[in-house]
Amino acid sequence: MDTAALADEYARDGYVRIRQFLSGQELVEARFELERYVREIAPNLQSHDCTMEADGKTVRNLWRMEQHDPFFRSLGQRKPILDLARRLVHGDPVLMAVETFNKPARVGSGVPPHQDNAYFCQTPPDVLTIWIALDAATPENGPISYLKGSHRGGVLPHRASGVAGNSMGLSKMPQRADGDDFCGTLEAGDAVIHHCQTIHWSAPNKTDRSRCGLLLVYRGAHTTTDARLKEAYDAGRVTA
Repeated sequence: MDTAALADEYARDGYVRIRQFLSGQELVEARFELERYVREIAPNLQSHDCTMEADGKTVRNLWRMEQHDPFFRSLGQRKPILDLARRLVHGDPVLMAVETFNKPARVGSGVPPHQDNAYFCQTPPDVLTIWIALDAATPENGPISYLKGSHRGGVLPHRASGVAGNSMGLSKMPQRADGDDFCGTLEAGDAVIHHCQTIHWSAPNKTDRSRCGLLLVYRGAHTTTDARLKEAYDAGRVTA
């Protein structure tokens, strides 16, 4: 990877796509470990660590996986990943979360437009998510769309969304021009890294093919909780 060019693109657009972020063997390993996690660990989790789809039986999200399993904790601590995150968060990276957005076939729900820092509440906003495709993300099965450059505008007002696993969404989408939206189509093993203030969203998956994403979230060790954002987040959670 040309990390200098990657960092420039990330700073300009608020996201960057990386092909073959996981090698073939790493992808096989991650899929195997996730299947084990869903089979052996997820049934014993509290509801705040596992969100289900509307059918009540299909996993939508797994949260705080690094707290429940050594494989996913160690994945988030791999040196090449930490080195890349260090450059993009402008300091020592702290692993905040390992989680999934499963988007299962036929029942995978959509994600409303939002900014992650409305949830993370960090200042300065040196926080990123590495969104790794365990399945191909195609135009049909609900890939993530990103609003180019939206990370530079601060955190916009959010409100309760009524969507389990994404309790808040933007109160209003900002105006945008043709070409401002980027559709993050990915092959399995590819990744998109996005800034915590980049507006992004996805459609439901109505196809017969799953679209699972494994997420690693990092903040710079120098960030702190923004009391104003945290107050807005807590108020939104109560409303939701």
